[in-house]
Amino acid sequence: MTGPRPAEFKRVLIANRGEIALRIVRACRDAGLTSIAVYADPDADAPFARLADEALPLDGTTPAATYLDMTKLLAAAEHTGAGAVHPGYGFLAENAGFAQAVIDAGLTWIGPPPEVIRALGDKLAARAIAARVGAPLLPGTPHPVADAAQAVAFARARGLPIAIKAAHGGGGRGLRIARDLDEVPGLFEAAVREAKAAFGRGECFLEAYVERGRHVEAQILADAYGDVLVVGTRDCTLQRRYQKLVEEAPAPFLSAAQQTTLERSAAAICREAGYVSAGTVEFLLSADGQLSFLEVNTRLQVEHCVTEETTDVDLVRAQLLIAAGRPLAEAAGRPTDLTARRHAIEFRVNAEDPDRGFAPSTGTITRFRPPGGPGVRVDSGVEAGSVIGAQFDSLLAKVIVTGRDRPQALERARRALAEFDLAGVQTTLPFLRQVLTEPAYTAAGPDGFAVHTRWIEQDYLPAAAAGPTGPAGPAGPTGPAGPTGPDDRAGDRVAVRVGRRWLSVDVPGLARAREGPLVLAREQARERLERAAQAAGDAVRAPMQGTVIRIEVADGDEVAAGQLLAVVEAMKMENPLRAPHPGRVTGLHVAAGDTVAQGATLCQVISG
Repeated sequence: MTGPRPAEFKRVLIANRGEIALRIVRACRDAGLTSIAVYADPDADAPFARLADEALPLDGTTPAATYLDMTKLLAAAEHTGAGAVHPGYGFLAENAGFAQAVIDAGLTWIGPPPEVIRALGDKLAARAIAARVGAPLLPGTPHPVADAAQAVAFARARGLPIAIKAAHGGGGRGLRIARDLDEVPGLFEAAVREAKAAFGRGECFLEAYVERGRHVEAQILADAYGDVLVVGTRDCTLQRRYQKLVEEAPAPFLSAAQQTTLERSAAAICREAGYVSAGTVEFLLSADGQLSFLEVNTRLQVEHCVTEETTDVDLVRAQLLIAAGRPLAEAAGRPTDLTARRHAIEFRVNAEDPDRGFAPSTGTITRFRPPGGPGVRVDSGVEAGSVIGAQFDSLLAKVIVTGRDRPQALERARRALAEFDLAGVQTTLPFLRQVLTEPAYTAAGPDGFAVHTRWIEQDYLPAAAAGPTGPAGPAGPTGPAGPTGPDDRAGDRVAVRVGRRWLSVDVPGLARAREGPLVLAREQARERLERAAQAAGDAVRAPMQGTVIRIEVADGDEVAAGQLLAVVEAMKMENPLRAPHPGRVTGLHVAAGDTVAQGATLCQVISG
């Protein structure tokens, strides 16, 4: 292992915020360690800062001035006498420079060695490692692509669609999918620009793109002595903008051969890389059943909870033990491969509005009543009174539901999500509740488990906009079955018990009512979209509070309908603003770097 690694440490600085910081606080308490939180000004009264053993302000309001400021974080560690640093996920968790700086300061880094982060954080280097161990790979470029012309040449040679991917970083940033040759140059430049803004490096490579693929992954733990353990598998297919919303463990509907390939490849890649600590190896599973390596996340994943619930391995505690030099058998609690004992599903409750394309939502949480009961775990970093701004990630809470098998986990999930009462900001809860009625996800339809990584954008949202006459069809039953009686549930007829007898009764409109609340929600969503389009008129407004990162036009420019005018970033998401119709741009009064409020008019597009 790189650098000095003390055999023991007693005080852990948590270089993060929100629910993951609180998760680490709790793991430290279980382990008898002192947890030290650091916080930005908006997080001064957040649960993680309040519940940590100690908390130190970072004196700032933005990520750059706080959780991304290495100098401040190292100074906080020195000031508080911390012996180790846990980066959580996001921010600096996969920054090899920060890991090295922690080690150089004589502290223990709770994560993989810097050189491993560096190698696996470079997706091309990771592909090379995967190739050496025989892991399945998609065709792609071995080096970063120099310019858009090379990207066009690759697309001509390999065929479309292709994925343009940032060589560094993750989370869907710097990723574009080209399905038409004419759009390759523009998408390549957009991917480079986003990668540079997100990761400080704009190198991108190209890869064949898998249409309608599933995202599956393996959770690994590795110690400093060369032992690697696959703790379990997960499916993280339900995503929006290539960022996960629903995850489950173990990955369902895999053949024995697919599971073996997944687990063996993940372990071999990590062993070859010299991996230490917790990590995740991600793969795509094509519609025809072929696995292909995607990348390695050199950190704890957001969705680590479902693996914990199905295997009884505390992954954060294991990280602490491995960092202290303990062997894998002690850290994991078991010396051999694990078999999932239960099925768990995690639902990310984000401050986003599904009716507006999952646009970020800001405001104050006025009510926060999480669910409970058998098989329900809630990991959250907020509470009633928490102020949700645009400067940080949109994740509010994770609802992790566990059952003896997938059907029971789905049953409990319907109950848990219906029970969750959260007000003050728009959230993903309505969408998550609706997903649990979708046959494509529940596997209740003729095609079985039919979701894919673009299912939300390509299948679900178009159906939601189309309403009940669209392709979605009936939602199915949404609650427990009624009393057992004659099988007369067609059309508008229903079985009614009178005394000891069952009678068939006509109830006008019953067939439509049986379509369930999902159809009603879709109708309402369509109506809201139509009203919003009518109200927009000539104005181009910011969909959320955020920062203008690009202006593509000038005052007086003639534009076409749908032409990109500007891009506003909020909660790590880029939101393009396009012309509502053909016309001339007037009243443009913002520039790149400006902060805008939700609903603020950036310009107008005047017809004629």
